[in-house]
Amino acid sequence: MSDPRQLDGDGLEGDVSQINSWRSIVTLVVFVVTTDLFLLAILAIGREEVHDGTIGANNISPIDIMAFFLTLAYIAISIDASGLVRFLAYKVLQKGGKVGHRLFFYLYAFFFCLGSFIGNDPIILSGTAFLAYMTRVSSNIVHPRAWIHSQFAVANIASAILVSSNPTNLVLAGAFSIRFIDYTANMIVPVVITAIVLFPFLLYFIFADARLIPVEIMMHELSDAQKAKPAVNPNIPHARGELEEEEDAPGAGGDQAKSLPLEEIMNPFLDKGGAAFGGVIMAATLITVLALNASSQTGSEHPVFWVTLPAAFVMFVWDLGFGWLHRHETREIARKGREEIRKAREERAIREEEEEKERREQIGPEDGQDGASGPSRFPATRSSVPSTQERPPTPTVFVSEPSSGLAPDEKAQALDNATSRTTSEDASPSNKVLSNDRIESPDGAYKLSPINPNAPLPSSADGTPRGGVNEKKPKEDLELQALSPLSTTSGKQPQKENLASLAAKAYSWSQETFPTATVVVTHLPFALIPFALSMFVLVQALVTKGWVQVFAYGWDHWVTKTGTVGSIGGMGFLSVILCNFAGTNIGTTILLSRVIQAWAAIRDSGHVPISDRTFWGTVYSMALGVNYGAFSTAFSASLAGLLWRDILFRKHIRVSSLEFARVNLPIIAIAMTIGSAVLIGEIYIMRHEGAYSL
Repeated sequence: MSDPRQLDGDGLEGDVSQINSWRSIVTLVVFVVTTDLFLLAILAIGREEVHDGTIGANNISPIDIMAFFLTLAYIAISIDASGLVRFLAYKVLQKGGKVGHRLFFYLYAFFFCLGSFIGNDPIILSGTAFLAYMTRVSSNIVHPRAWIHSQFAVANIASAILVSSNPTNLVLAGAFSIRFIDYTANMIVPVVITAIVLFPFLLYFIFADARLIPVEIMMHELSDAQKAKPAVNPNIPHARGELEEEEDAPGAGGDQAKSLPLEEIMNPFLDKGGAAFGGVIMAATLITVLALNASSQTGSEHPVFWVTLPAAFVMFVWDLGFGWLHRHETREIARKGREEIRKAREERAIREEEEEKERREQIGPEDGQDGASGPSRFPATRSSVPSTQERPPTPTVFVSEPSSGLAPDEKAQALDNATSRTTSEDASPSNKVLSNDRIESPDGAYKLSPINPNAPLPSSADGTPRGGVNEKKPKEDLELQALSPLSTTSGKQPQKENLASLAAKAYSWSQETFPTATVVVTHLPFALIPFALSMFVLVQALVTKGWVQVFAYGWDHWVTKTGTVGSIGGMGFLSVILCNFAGTNIGTTILLSRVIQAWAAIRDSGHVPISDRTFWGTVYSMALGVNYGAFSTAFSASLAGLLWRDILFRKHIRVSSLEFARVNLPIIAIAMTIGSAVLIGEIYIMRHEGAYSL
């Protein structure tokens, strides 16, 4: 029976999987941006929509929000790149031991506490890979479903506490001029109670299966030699050498391939200096932001990125300086890793060649018996074929696809060796030339002989030119056609430099010289900028064209009929549903914020005030919905969901869309029910029936 965690088909190389990991996110971004451009082209939107959707309107400043989130994200991801998250997870693993239920609780609490401070992105980046490795090296966890889905849910639940943890919170706080400390004070109770009550449902009802969460977890142990090895910095390219190649190789999954994730878990890398410095910078930044925001009257006197931008720059300079001081060490580690990968690929190629040769030898006797009474597989040499004595053989160059793990000079040396070796073998007088331009060597193996481009192509028995495609022998003829005159020239062919090759060299140099800074920059959510700005423009178009007012009138009728309880329950349900269809939870937050603003304007124009309970119950119910909605029914409900799925894909864990929806439906139903119920109680205790005020 195949391992349910493995992907169907062969494994993927690192470069291909990295491209695939961003494909879904890029597709979503391109779709939204293209929609904006199309509306501009047909003049459906104009300067007003673009200006208000980027510069800002009605207390929402998209550029300030993006600057704040990206700069704070750099600090958080830099802490993650230092290895702190994996190291703390390893300590939690040690604390939990092999007792399955206790370890499940410890990891659940750990991800919730950490996500409350640094947001869900670092938890998704490192926590997902950690759980994938942990479940892979355990022998009695049949499927990682319980661990990865619980981690994804609790990370998004925790991100609802602080404004800085999620861009949706930034949009909401800006739209209604909510001070950061007031937002946290209103959200912390529903979120914490949701996390507490949800845990027993996950453990005893949703994932109540010993194959998912065993009573005792049996994990492989590191050998003494592996324990003595120094921890490997995963930010350095090819640092894991041969083990990295074994994991990425097709069909990876054996004991040797499992040694890599086992070392990642039980011997994690930790940059103590970077982790300590990053923790201090993050704590100082959050405290400063909260203090300045709390001291303001409306929470919007000064852009908050004025604090986070200098902090991120200091962290960036630290990463650059640390990398430059240790550049010789990191470059040597990368060089040794490339050498190990090159040797591993050569050995794998030799093994595959030997296996193919053995397979042919096993098939050979059967073919010989079948063809004893029939025509020979290789007929006698025709007189029209020139022999090797009549003309010197043209050297044949076998060119393979460039490997991402080899340096250019190593590739050139290997090419020269292959050229000289092939030429000497073909020129040997002991080789026999057969009628189909194959050379039979003394050991009985057959190789393609070089072709003289000036020699006429002889005809076969059926009249087909030897250089043409014969339907009876398509494979052999295609092999002959593949040897063009350009490939038979001797000597090394220098490759011309182009923009792609120069960029690849610069990126490789940056990885080896500044590994931490390069990894952090590549993991920054830059795709969020065009996506969010385009969504702001689209929603602003709905505002100017009157659609938001239509939605606001509908919402006003609903609230009039159902009151405060209906407004909290209705907005929570609506925000979760729209996350799956309105351009992720970011697009949903932008749209619903505009709808609530229009609803307030409608009531003000009619001199019918909204009660304090109803208004703030609606706002904070939306905050719960857009954060919890990330783990509802579709990966595209949040950018974090797309990232989570792609990380699992690279770790050979496939989560289908149907499984994602099926597992998350009971989780989101329980979480929203608990959160909304607690919020209703909080609103009735803390708020009054008088008119609301911002």
